[in-house]
This record gives sequence, C-alpha cells and structure tokens, in this order.
Amino acid sequence: MADSPSPIDIQKALGGVSYPAKKDDLVSNAESSGADDTVLEALRGIADKEYESPAEVSKAVSK
Repeated sequence: MADSPSPIDIQKALGGVSYPAKKDDLVSNAESSGADDTVLEALRGIADKEYESPAEVSKAVSK
C-alpha cells in the first residue's frame, strides 16, 4: 500500500483516545479530529476488535 498513512499521522488522528478502545471509537475519534481520508481508510481497514494501546493500532494499520 503505497499511500498508507505514517504512524505519526495515525497517532495525531487518535489524540485523546482512552485505551482500551474499540475500532469504531478509533474511527469516530479520527473523524472528529479532522483526519484525512488516507488515515480514515486505514483505520476502517483494521480488525474489528478492542485495541489496548496506540502501538497496537499502528501495528494493525501497517499490516
């Protein structure tokens, strides 16, 4: 995926999230923070589960 967002962009979009957090909460937070389409698409593509940390989200996005 050549146009995948950087881990920094993902974490900026998820600022203020309380972990553990479900996928839907991550996507909603990113939408509210004004994340760009690349970030939103990446978050929508991760597994539908609860994430324990920002690092776990970054790892899921990079798969």
